[in-house]
Amino acid sequence: MTSTAPRSTAAPTPASPAAFAAVDLGASSGRVIVGRLAAGALDLEEVHRFPNRPVRVGRTLHWDMLGLYRGVLDGLRAAGPVTSVGIDTWAVDYGLLDASGALLGNPVHYRDARTEGVAAKVAAILPPERLYAATGLQYLPFNTVYQLAAAQGTPQLTAARRLLLIPDLVSYWLTGVAGTELTNASTTQLIDPRTGDWSVTVADALGIDLSLFPPLRRPGDPAGELLPEVLAETGLTGPIPVTAVGSHDTASAVAGVPARTGSRFAYICTGTWSLAGIELDTPVLTEESRRANFTNELGVDGTVRFLRNIMGLWILQECLRDWEAEGLGHDLDRLLRGAAVAVPLRSVVDAGDPAFIAPGGMPGRIAEACRRTGQPVPRDAAETVRCVLDSLALAHRSAVEDAQRLSGREVDVVHIVGGGAHNELLCRLTADACGLPVVAGPAEAAALGNVLVQARAAGAVSGSLSDIRSLLHRTQPLRQYEPSDDRNSWDLAAARIAGGKEATCA
Repeated sequence: MTSTAPRSTAAPTPASPAAFAAVDLGASSGRVIVGRLAAGALDLEEVHRFPNRPVRVGRTLHWDMLGLYRGVLDGLRAAGPVTSVGIDTWAVDYGLLDASGALLGNPVHYRDARTEGVAAKVAAILPPERLYAATGLQYLPFNTVYQLAAAQGTPQLTAARRLLLIPDLVSYWLTGVAGTELTNASTTQLIDPRTGDWSVTVADALGIDLSLFPPLRRPGDPAGELLPEVLAETGLTGPIPVTAVGSHDTASAVAGVPARTGSRFAYICTGTWSLAGIELDTPVLTEESRRANFTNELGVDGTVRFLRNIMGLWILQECLRDWEAEGLGHDLDRLLRGAAVAVPLRSVVDAGDPAFIAPGGMPGRIAEACRRTGQPVPRDAAETVRCVLDSLALAHRSAVEDAQRLSGREVDVVHIVGGGAHNELLCRLTADACGLPVVAGPAEAAALGNVLVQARAAGAVSGSLSDIRSLLHRTQPLRQYEPSDDRNSWDLAAARIAGGKEATCA
């Protein structure tokens, strides 16, 4: 492992500090982060963090949107004077508004059970091959099209006059201006990635009213100004514009990958999910790509994020939550030290298995997956953590290899950004599994991508996406992990997972 120290050699910026507020809402927490650009330096400061706790009402799992919005306002108050505001969040979920602009109930969480069995009903109308050829989106049981299919005929959808994806809902509450940011819209399975516009064919086939969506806007477009009541609530002095950024947090995170100019890189955006893939100019819409469950989501500056969703650190987070609920709270750092010396690749599971999507009982589900595939069950928490991280590294390897094969684009380095960049064991295991150097960091890639798209729109920086990444490479602390020479052990572990999939499908 080597370290790369940051150097203050950023692209031209104003002589006085320009401050940009990045509202970054993740599945487990929200943050407001201020990015400051001045005198060749780029600094981030987290000014407010708040929990994101879903709430179950009856049988339905909801997001607490009002609580999240309160956190956003508190964060903007803590931010102080800023040049602009940008918002990024998770994808696929939405809020419904009535004719007066009022929210019709808290948005439903994508992990809610309402979409169970819906994909089969949609496939009977629009076969998966046709749906993929039109939208290029991988199958996930909670994609927006399935949520809308599940909601058809409900009083809320019947009464709705506007549908806003989560970042657009926050933006609307801040500005009173409604829009649909394209990078996040591309996760709905209603966008044609070749045109960057709605797929009327898909919407008509599934009975989805596209007029519910406000006009599309792209990263860098203006998205209104903070309302007078928002300024009064936060103590800010207007006018303060809200700028559309890559409002899907993965789009902002990929924009924040600190790649060298001209490098051939893969990226893994780590957090609750691992999003692993490469950046392309055009989508890959082949049947082979569909069968490999790769997605073509749109990115900043007209790019395509060709990637696979992997369950990610959610599996580890759920293990920790279960152990704490059982009174067996474990210190994560101690568990990681124990996992580092545990027997490598003793047991591995398919990190893409839908069995790991739902919350609760995660250590037991891991044990059951090991038993089902004839592998040793982890004997303690440290071995469970090692199983999870080995399995994630193998899933990263599979996604990076498949992305190259399906696109015809080779890579020579893997960038890990997001929260997983702090997990040295996961980074080292990913380098070993992929047989490629891994550059880890920045952990706050989504906030950095958010800030720099705002900064470019404001004229505080200039240049292409490659120029933005070069700025990050020069100014952010990075760590590099070189792969070991042990390819055989990883090959054998990958074969075990492939064998387990075949046994499950048989």
